[in-house]
Parts: sequence; C-alpha cells; structure tokens
Amino acid sequence: MTDSKIAALAARIPEDFDLGVATASWQIEGDSKGRGSSIWDDFAKVPGNIKDGSVADPACDHVNRVEGDLDILKDLGVDSYRFSVSWPRVMPGNNQPNPEGIGFYNRLIDGLLERGIKPVLTMYHWDMPSELQAIGGWLNKDIHKHFQNYANLLAENFADRVGMWATLNEPWVSAYLGYATKLHAPGLGNPAAGFEAGYRLMSAHGAAMSVLREHKANMPGIALNLTEVITEDERVRAQADHVDSLQNRFWLDLLAGRGVSEALIERTSQFTDWSFIDQAQLKDIAQPIDWLGINYYTPIRIAPASEGDQKAALGQDFSLYPGVPEGAQMASREPRTEMGWEIFPASLTETLKQTAERLPNIPLYLSENGAAFDDQLVDGEIHDQDRVDFYLGHLNAVMDAKDQGVDVRGYFAWSLMDNIEWAEGLEKRFGIYYVDPKNQARIPKDSAKMFKEICKRNK
Repeated sequence: MTDSKIAALAARIPEDFDLGVATASWQIEGDSKGRGSSIWDDFAKVPGNIKDGSVADPACDHVNRVEGDLDILKDLGVDSYRFSVSWPRVMPGNNQPNPEGIGFYNRLIDGLLERGIKPVLTMYHWDMPSELQAIGGWLNKDIHKHFQNYANLLAENFADRVGMWATLNEPWVSAYLGYATKLHAPGLGNPAAGFEAGYRLMSAHGAAMSVLREHKANMPGIALNLTEVITEDERVRAQADHVDSLQNRFWLDLLAGRGVSEALIERTSQFTDWSFIDQAQLKDIAQPIDWLGINYYTPIRIAPASEGDQKAALGQDFSLYPGVPEGAQMASREPRTEMGWEIFPASLTETLKQTAERLPNIPLYLSENGAAFDDQLVDGEIHDQDRVDFYLGHLNAVMDAKDQGVDVRGYFAWSLMDNIEWAEGLEKRFGIYYVDPKNQARIPKDSAKMFKEICKRNK
C-alpha cells in the first residue's frame, strides 16, 4: 500500500521541484571547543532548562563526521541541503573571524557541490554568541550592525558557492520563546521584550539582505514558522486574530512594507509603545526577497477556555502571544506527534495559500516539515510508519497547494538525523536517520527509504 502511495505522490511532483533535508548547527555539530560560546550553551548549563540535561557536545558529532554525513546526503538523492552556520564558530564574541570555523563550512559547501547537492545556508538558527547576549542580544539597538558584520563575513567567504540563503530561521521562536517566555535561550521571561526582540530580528534581516545583495548572493530570503490559525467559535475570534497577528502577519507585514499594524500596536499597548521602530529600518526590512521559507508543523486551533485543557490557556503571564484577550485556549486534536502537535496536512495547504495572498509574487519553499515519534530500534531497523504517513500526507498537501496555483518550489524534510531538539533534549526524535547515542551510528529509518525513493523517482 505504501509503495503505491509513494508512486502516486512522486507522479505529482514536478521534475524541477526542489527536494531536500534540513538541520541546524547547535543541534548536530558538536565540537564546542572549536567555537565560541552561544546563548544555547549558557541556557543548557542551567539545570532543568534542557529536559534530559543534554548539552551541545557531542550532539551528532557532525563536525568530525561531515564526510560520512555528506555521503548519506548523496545516497539519499536530495537536490538540496539546508544547514545553518554557527555564528560563534565563524565569528566568536571578539568579532574576529575564526579561520578554522570558516574552513569547516568551506569543506561542507565544497563537499555538497562535489556530490551535486545545492547548499542552502541559514545564517541564524538561534545560536547567538554569548558575548552579544551580554550587551542585550536582540534588545540591543545596534544588534543589526553586529549581524551585518557577520553577514558580510559569510558573504565574502561563501557567496560564490551557496545556492540559496536564509537570513533568519523562525524569528518568532527567538523572540517569544526566548525573550517573552523562558522556554528557550536566553530565557528572559519578559513578555514586553518579545515585541522588541522580534522587531530587531527583522531589522537584522534587513541589514543582512543589503549585504547579500551587495555581494550578488544567490537567492537571499528568510524562513518563518507560519501556520493556519483556526477557530470555529465567534466568541474567540478576537483571540484567534491576535494569535494570527503575532504568529504570521507581523512578519509578513514587515516584509511586504506594511509596517506594524495599528491593531497590534493598540492590543499590546500595556507592554510597549513600539518607540523602537525606525522608519529607515522598515525600508530595509521590506526590500525584496527572492524566496520565503515556511516552517510548518501543525495548525493552531483556538477555542473557548472552558472547552479544553486549562494548562493550554492563552493570556497567562508568560503567554507566547502577549496581549491576547483572556477566555481562550489552544485546542489541538488527535492524531498528534510526540511533541503533542496535531497532524492535519490540509492545514498546510491553507497555510501556503494564505501566505501567497499575504505576500504575493514570492516563490515559497517548505523550509522545514517533519515530526517526532517514539522510534524504536529493533534488530537494527526503525519502522517509523507514522512518520512515513506524515511525510506522504504533507507532501501531497504541498502538491494540492501547487495545483491550486500557489508558487511553491521546494520541500525540506526536518530533519536529516535525530539531534538535540532544543529544550526537549535528545528525547524527541525528528530525524529520518536514527542516531545511536552509544556510537553515533546513522541508521536509515523507513522514512529515509521512502524519501530516497521519492527523490529517485523525481530525477
């Protein structure tokens, strides 16, 4: 049955559709001695911040196993590989380039090209140098200048070979999980800080875009975690609208040149007056991008607070969506992944359509999509049929959007291999390759075999 589903899906995917996999530096690289300290290293040192106490060394020991991992990518048959650069590996807190760190990414990029794989480089996937956090991190009014220097270093060294660039990965997560709450690094827990951090992340994006254009870098863009916000009850329509404004519209409005909406400014007036907005920076933020990455995992359902789990209630002191009116809560449905996230592929189709309307005429890519499940290694194999079904469902959802006129050009599975899932530690496995914690062996799951077959049929 699965073979026929794979064949049917592969028949829907155009030959020029970009199929790839994705990872992030802090989650896989290891070799912490070869770089400076990051905010996630500092965060992981605090007991309780990482559920299983994991730290970034050895992680997946990717720095020392890069040749083998490159061979895995070639065997998988992907068109592209999306990876992130560790800011403190190439430019530690002293702001001086680190030749060894730059050399590692040169080897990675050259190794990809030698194997016929397009490098897709993410500049920032959450691992800010500790020294920059000490001066305020994403709340420092000059942080965009630091990011601009970093962008210039990357462009000078890699612009001639990288096929696509993402300035930021999921700035909503950095701002609201890291600053508004204490769930992620740096763990500030100040709801008001989320708004400013979000804005300053986007000002850094604008500064980096200018650098990439100056260096004639190929296809600069950004990756946002966007999703459909669903409610079936008019009583919580205002709450759903506020969640949508922070999760989706804030970022797209800035990219489209619409600025920050008056409605959002009014709803958040108890937290901030938004006086940190700079009109010149707004113009930089709104300069054209060549592609938009969408990281999609699950829809957000909003229901009246009396109808579900009170633990998920919105509007609490450290809400992920500061300013949301009381009386509503998250209300996901079965089936769910190990992360507790609802599996609903049709919502991905709607997310793509909605994004194309809000930011028209920009090619879209699924820059991340994947799921954590309770993988069991039995006799050297992992039969992760639930993940296979997840990928089949969501890839078909992408094709549904494409059939309805959405200009979506690629899909990156998250993730190539099991890794440190941030605050969840090693307990949540997203990889299509299992990583044995005893010896770092990479073992293909059934989902990897499925993805390999789709890539093979798409050549």
